[in-house]
Amino acid sequence: MKFFESEGKETALVPDPLPYAATLTLIGGDEDLKDRLEGHSTLVSRQETPPSGEPGLISRALSDQEQLLARLYSAARYGGTVDITIAGRPLSQVLDAGTFPHRDGTPVPVAVRVSAGPLFTFDRTRIIASGGADLPPLDPETFGLIRGAPASSDTILDTETAIVASLKRRGYPFASVTGRDIVADHASRTLDVTLKASAGMEAAFGTVSVSGTRKTDPDFVIQQADIPEGARYSPETLRKAEKNLRDLGIFSSVRIVEADRVDGDGHLPLTIEVSERKRSVVGGGATWSSTEGVGLEAYWRHRNLFGRAEQLSIEGSVGRLTNGGLDELEYNTAVTFTKPGAFGPATSFSATLGARQENPETYQSRSVYGKLQGSKDLSETLKVSLGTEMSFAREEDALGSGNYALFGIFGQVTWDTRDNILDPTRGFRVTGKLEPAYDIETGGIMTFVKADAAAYRAVDEAKRLVLAGRVGGGSIVGASTRDIQPSRRYYVGGGGSVRGYAYRNVGPRVTTSDGEEVIGGLSYLEASAEARIKVTDTIGVVPFIDVGAAYPDEIPDFSEPFKVGTGVGLRYYTPIGPLRFDVAVPLDPGPDDPSFALYLGLSQAF
Repeated sequence: MKFFESEGKETALVPDPLPYAATLTLIGGDEDLKDRLEGHSTLVSRQETPPSGEPGLISRALSDQEQLLARLYSAARYGGTVDITIAGRPLSQVLDAGTFPHRDGTPVPVAVRVSAGPLFTFDRTRIIASGGADLPPLDPETFGLIRGAPASSDTILDTETAIVASLKRRGYPFASVTGRDIVADHASRTLDVTLKASAGMEAAFGTVSVSGTRKTDPDFVIQQADIPEGARYSPETLRKAEKNLRDLGIFSSVRIVEADRVDGDGHLPLTIEVSERKRSVVGGGATWSSTEGVGLEAYWRHRNLFGRAEQLSIEGSVGRLTNGGLDELEYNTAVTFTKPGAFGPATSFSATLGARQENPETYQSRSVYGKLQGSKDLSETLKVSLGTEMSFAREEDALGSGNYALFGIFGQVTWDTRDNILDPTRGFRVTGKLEPAYDIETGGIMTFVKADAAAYRAVDEAKRLVLAGRVGGGSIVGASTRDIQPSRRYYVGGGGSVRGYAYRNVGPRVTTSDGEEVIGGLSYLEASAEARIKVTDTIGVVPFIDVGAAYPDEIPDFSEPFKVGTGVGLRYYTPIGPLRFDVAVPLDPGPDDPSFALYLGLSQAF
């Protein structure tokens, strides 16, 4: 990014700059075609950056002659012409003379005249085997070569790519398009296309070897790639294998190289080439909101502890730094060990031990906790997890104080089709969690149920307007409010919930000597909607609305009115995700709620 340089500095770097003024005239066609031609014309699009002398301008003109003809072919116009004059002389004369008349300091006039010509359509189209070899049946129309359709050159090129991809999906790794015969009939304005394809030899996956590992066990790499030896060749299997290895987080690059021939058994040997990342990494982050103050977090992580992608992570965070004294701080520290491939490919196991203190307006909690979890990816979008967790806590709220020792067994399902985790523009994410639990201290038996769904859709092709929505809800079944530790009850309000309200300050209340105090509920409902508008490539504006409520019963009875927060946000898009700044106003503030709230963080709100 250049903040203090003028545009003229780029010109100064060009030796002997020659200014010129270019115009493009289109005969036939429409404005859309003219816009595309101007966009691909170097003479027109780069005239603010003068070329180096006469040779530079002639070179641009020659490039334009080829590029503009290619654009006409792309528009299915094979009878078009491109005529370029420099200083009033045709380009052919300029090439013969090697020069053209011009005066120093005066822009050279350049005229580009394009005659679009008639629109051509496909007539006879065929896909045949080259060299007399066998070829599986391929219908040209299934690949887009449809009789009577506009005969765009892009369609032909796309068809060639699709033919090769189709043959590879059928188990032919050496498939190729070896030639094309194209005949344009200018009288009928039609195009006959014959594509010659070679399937090559059908193959199965052969032995897999690994190169580039230093600390990592090559056998582990082969296990995680999960390429079945002897199975029919499939590009999709190779794509999934590369993704599995990248998802481990220990490689900076992954590439699967296919041998240039099959072995005597018809098997195709493969080599997985990897480059390892640094094994230790440190990181940190910060958040701020006007209701919850400043939060800081940091972590140290070893990404490949024993050579099979084992991960050890030590992390800590401190919150509410500007909201009071040490007693009002929130903190969390945890040590997590993660073992990918613990139960085979696409599985993982993790163990966590941690301690935390929470200090929202509604309760105070100090606890230690542990969790064991196993996960399996059933597909690229569907993941299931099973685990157990236990916590020991001392907590206090408006109902009193107590000790809690909660043991639970949980199951979770996640269905995620988002195209980007930090800034999705399409897809959805649905999560459901069920956790039966028993509190050893209180004797309470309960079941936590929670579900959340979010969807994203770009309205335009450029993805400058994205509509995003989220709904969520939960219930605690089988126990009374007093038997459930305050930190596990359901609350609404704050960042990640209903913006504009104080953190966890919306829910059922009781009257105390200090006034009405929130005690949390046994169920809740939430919803959010955003319109994410990109003003420029780096700046965006996001109007939003959040609604939510928590209820005293297991099933939402709507006894509590929905709280509504609305506002607008600013986004600054970076390579690692959007920087978010939101301003939210509560439409029905209660006790301890602010008149407005500000939020700063990385990534979208949901």
